[in-house]
Amino acid sequence: MEFEGAVHGQYEVDFTKKTIVKATGCVPEPHILTLSNLDLLSGRFPVTYFYFYGKPLVANFTSIVDSLIISLAKTLCHFFPFAGRIVQNQSTSEPEIICDNTGALVVEAHANIALQELNFYNLNQSLEGKLVSINHDFPLQIQVTCYTCGGISITFTFDHALGDASAFGKFLVTWSEIATNKDISCLPDHRRYLRARVPPTYDPWVDQSFVSCTLEDIINMPSTNISLKRLYHIDVSSINRLQRLACTDGSKRTKIEAFSAYVWKVMVQAIDDSHQHCKMGWLIDGRTRMCKDQNSMSNYIGNVLSLAFGEASMVELKQGSLTDVAKIVHDAISRVTNRAHFLDLIDWIECHRPGLMLSKVVLGRAGPALVVSSGRRFPVAEIDFGFGSPVLGTVCSTIERIGVGYINQRPSARGDGSWTVSAILWPELAAALESDSDRVFQPMTANHLPF
Repeated sequence: MEFEGAVHGQYEVDFTKKTIVKATGCVPEPHILTLSNLDLLSGRFPVTYFYFYGKPLVANFTSIVDSLIISLAKTLCHFFPFAGRIVQNQSTSEPEIICDNTGALVVEAHANIALQELNFYNLNQSLEGKLVSINHDFPLQIQVTCYTCGGISITFTFDHALGDASAFGKFLVTWSEIATNKDISCLPDHRRYLRARVPPTYDPWVDQSFVSCTLEDIINMPSTNISLKRLYHIDVSSINRLQRLACTDGSKRTKIEAFSAYVWKVMVQAIDDSHQHCKMGWLIDGRTRMCKDQNSMSNYIGNVLSLAFGEASMVELKQGSLTDVAKIVHDAISRVTNRAHFLDLIDWIECHRPGLMLSKVVLGRAGPALVVSSGRRFPVAEIDFGFGSPVLGTVCSTIERIGVGYINQRPSARGDGSWTVSAILWPELAAALESDSDRVFQPMTANHLPF
């Protein structure tokens, strides 16, 4: 299927320079940072955030890259683990961060098309091997790409052991603040102090949802057809309409709960009739749930994520109203948005160490499933390095094998309440979402961006 904005002709990217950027300034002494229990739940997946900028009003590409490198070196002083190496401890068989200022990798590149000609919808075509290049020796790598129109894209790829979306958002905001000579708003906390209780104890439900695994298990998980990486625009009018429909019984449902209910109802059209049930999951940030003071962990750098899962029968999802399904969503999320859940999860991980841990659903061991991630607080327009705010900012993963579909929501750079949604889907689900008569999922084109 072709959409406006697809590239006509050969789209190529020429890689011109690589630079290793080390922290400068008040550099800490080299040390080893032991991962917390929740870090072991990250799966070591690479996570890529990509931002696109229209033609800068000042400076040329070389001077822009030079200024980015200077400000990155200063930022790494505050986020020193991001300039380290992640290696496996031979005694514990678990990864740890060697904070030795090995540095972050910056790649410079030139694309042979104008930014507006990029296929923003088909991320398989646009990103992999072109705008995202992976070197496993560097937990943090950045690619800065110039387009024929003068526009720029910056992709930031992190090893998930460094942190989660909240941690990466703090890093990007701090870098942009340093680049624009502002006072930094975050004093990062790298202590990774989330440890198990003594003795560890947990509710048996954790055994039903999570499993101990190795990095090889993750890399070699069974092949699936969940391979389409797509980008969509969700108009604010669709978001508001779904929320109204989800609240018709007088209940209060969030926008992401209403959106999830809509996607779940569409999802049943894309699942084989041999399945009687299907699952949906939601990534939950525990920072505001772990402590009485909801702001006490706001600058914690690391992983503080869990997964909530809901399960429903195909009949329930097909016959139930959006209000009915939104209640299933709300109840599933509510079960894990509390301190007890995260303490149980930390203790369960302690009892199953050494090794990595992962949700059974993410490993593809629980039937058809889709995970939704809400990034409504993730910075987009704020990521200004001195040459203007981005016209697009979102997230994707370069992982080749995955056991579950993913949908990641971010605020649109338009600032009007609309969303940018990146997704990893199987073909039938992509077709169902795009062909639905409500037209909620609009394949992303340059026309959706505030150029």
